[in-house]
Amino acid sequence: MTSSHKQSETQTSSGSGQAESQPSPRIGHPEPQPGLSDKRTEPRPCASGKPDPANCGTDPANRKILRIGIVSISDRASKGVYEDRGLPALRAWLEAAIVTAFHLEERLIPDERAAIEANLRSLCDQSRCHLILTTGGTGPSRRDVTPEATLAVSSREMPGFGEQMRQISLRFVPTAILSRQVAALRELVDGHSCLIVNLPGQPKAIAETLAGLKDNDGHVLVPGIFAAVPYCLDLIGAPRLETEPTVCKAFRPKSV
Repeated sequence: MTSSHKQSETQTSSGSGQAESQPSPRIGHPEPQPGLSDKRTEPRPCASGKPDPANCGTDPANRKILRIGIVSISDRASKGVYEDRGLPALRAWLEAAIVTAFHLEERLIPDERAAIEANLRSLCDQSRCHLILTTGGTGPSRRDVTPEATLAVSSREMPGFGEQMRQISLRFVPTAILSRQVAALRELVDGHSCLIVNLPGQPKAIAETLAGLKDNDGHVLVPGIFAAVPYCLDLIGAPRLETEPTVCKAFRPKSV
């Protein structure tokens, strides 16, 4: 099912660290992609009447829309050497897992620390994202600097996410111990907060770490990290996120 209300903004950035918009038939409102469930909505207009300008992020009406940024970090994909697989994998998983309305922004950038930091700041501060998921750049090579960039723009680390992702990946490959994924909070003085989570680079690993592992009967063997994301977003003041239980069952304490 597709709809004119679906909104996905894809951007690329050079090593200069500046986020640059890619041309689109409808600026900021690309055509819906066939085959994707319509669970995204356009943000409400600000008091100025203009559609979602950056300086209206603190407007209460805008805060009712869950805003998610997804960032694929790859030198070669950002240069067009090969097709990026990170953004499609993240987009498809979120479409299947989230049942509440959300606004999605996408970035494809190189393995440059300045570019990563600039895009994370932009997604949180200007685009007012409540959740940012990155993929790529978390290994031991010198070009893998996503964790360093994430921590540099954050105020507090959330170590449990990285620990759980490695536990899941170790079920498949011993080299999971080489993964350096981190998660952290970027907290602004105006009260806005954003959870940033580094994910693996392979689409299969992305789905496994987000959803967790299940047996043949659908029972959870190892919880995925996304089960904890909705309650974390509750605690930092983001709009409520509900999930599709067959994909990933969100956990909230019974007292909530």
